Amino acid sequence: MTRVSPYTECKLQVTSINIYYIKSPMHEWALAEGVISTATGFAEENNLKEVTEVVVMIGELQQVEHDVLEFAFQQLKTPLFKNAEFILKSQPAKFKCRNCGNEWSFKAQGLTEDISEAIHFVPEMAHVYIKCTQCESPDFEVTEGRGVWLATITGVKKDE
Repeated sequence: MTRVSPYTECKLQVTSINIYYIKSPMHEWALAEGVISTATGFAEENNLKEVTEVVVMIGELQQVEHDVLEFAFQQLKTPLFKNAEFILKSQPAKFKCRNCGNEWSFKAQGLTEDISEAIHFVPEMAHVYIKCTQCESPDFEVTEGRGVWLATITGVKKDE
């Protein structure tokens, strides 16, 4: 009988969960819930009776399915957002070499979808697959293109 250590079993479970989320729209639904929750808090703090527009910036490395996220926004709208337009804008990923100072974009790398997804879930993996386009150093920083954030929220103030 072959015995597998608990650490190995845990690692395999985490890997299978990551694969599940890569192919599942759950990530986008969780993002939509977070955006609506944050925008609701902002509206309450700023005495808004209605939110009319929410601009969401999405870093390229997040690999968010825009159509799924837009659908989630429509399904999760509360009365505060009944007429709100959710605008999704992408921020391209950019890198800067710590060795030579060269700056380049993620698209120039020509990586496979599997590698891009690996980098999305474990950002430290980028240094395995991506090298500076000038000096080939793996020592770089991601300067743009990570994360999801609210850029602007527009609404109508309550009568005071």
